[in-house]
Amino acid sequence: MTVDIAADERVAMWAPEFAADPQAAYQRMRRRFGSVVPVELSPGIRATLVIGYHTAVRILNDPEHFPADPRMWQRDIPLDCPVLPMLQFRPAALRTTGAEHARYRQANVAGIAGVDLYAMHSTVEQFAIPLINSFCATGSADLLSQYAFPLVFQALNSMLGCTPEIGQQVATGMAQIFEGDDAEAGNNLLASALADLVGLRQREPGDDVATRLLQHQAALTDEEMVHQLLVLYGAGIEPMLNLVVNTLRLMLTDDRFAGNVLGGSLSTRDALDEVLFTDPPLANFCMTYPRQPILVEDTWLPAHEPVVISMSACNNDPAIAGRDVVDNRAHLAWSAGPHGCPAKPVAYLIVQDAIDQLLDALPELTLAVPVEELVWRPGPFHRSLAALPVRFPKTPPLPMP
Repeated sequence: MTVDIAADERVAMWAPEFAADPQAAYQRMRRRFGSVVPVELSPGIRATLVIGYHTAVRILNDPEHFPADPRMWQRDIPLDCPVLPMLQFRPAALRTTGAEHARYRQANVAGIAGVDLYAMHSTVEQFAIPLINSFCATGSADLLSQYAFPLVFQALNSMLGCTPEIGQQVATGMAQIFEGDDAEAGNNLLASALADLVGLRQREPGDDVATRLLQHQAALTDEEMVHQLLVLYGAGIEPMLNLVVNTLRLMLTDDRFAGNVLGGSLSTRDALDEVLFTDPPLANFCMTYPRQPILVEDTWLPAHEPVVISMSACNNDPAIAGRDVVDNRAHLAWSAGPHGCPAKPVAYLIVQDAIDQLLDALPELTLAVPVEELVWRPGPFHRSLAALPVRFPKTPPLPMP
């Protein structure tokens, strides 16, 4: 049994109004619907959004009833659907279950485990200093486009074994997918670029994730390799970029951090965990697709329709209110259960080092506009600013290490 909900009763998560103040939207959802909410991810694309923490944890740890395989759902979805690339089936751990999932997961965990975290410190520094030097003498910058994006992207390229030329195509494709403007074209461009990367690492193995995936006993095919890399880029670029920018925004605007982080009382890691708890960079994700209608919190969820976890709403659920977010990492920003993020240590390292390098070089950063004038990009999945303009005293270039 399912209840058909009229389109005008569903919350439009694609609307600019939702992006402008999602926490207020989650509060309205909670009052009206409880822990499970009928939503639209884009016009006409129905889903259920889970905004209750305990409900989300149960779903994330129950792949038998909530598998991540969307193949039945997407049979009726047009190829030009703007959110299809974010939800569609891929032969990768993110979109499979059971033995299929285990095979892909083991290969990815092994590939990521080979990343030298000590060497990554130096890699981030090598990328950060030239970027800072490109704007430090001007006294102003957009930290999103001039610093956070190129730094995160270069770090990911280095980790995955991607050349700058192939990486440029990857960046363009990823942007089209996340923005949803031309998602189908972005998907195709991304697949083509990653096929080039697979071919390169077959000919020229290196000390990188792509090579380790190719050499893993899972014996991934070329097509499977493309999708592993696609998921790694998707899980890396947008969330890490947003985490850098959103944490800097917090540190520049919240007295608890603006007064303490730069003074040393609280660490950058504390600021990161505050953002991961209260306003995570990937706000709504972790999609599952129930095999049959299932009763959750007095609501029947349809079979084969996306169930999306709102990490942002769940972390702010009044049912778990009262916890101290400083040094508290019991949030869902990295997901949970069998699909929990396997790259937490390296992601933390890249983001924290990116922030520390910037604040060490330019400790007197301030926002160039009032915080309420910052613009959030619309979209159902990410929590992402359009820009983060800052000012600072003009500073001579830093020496390269």
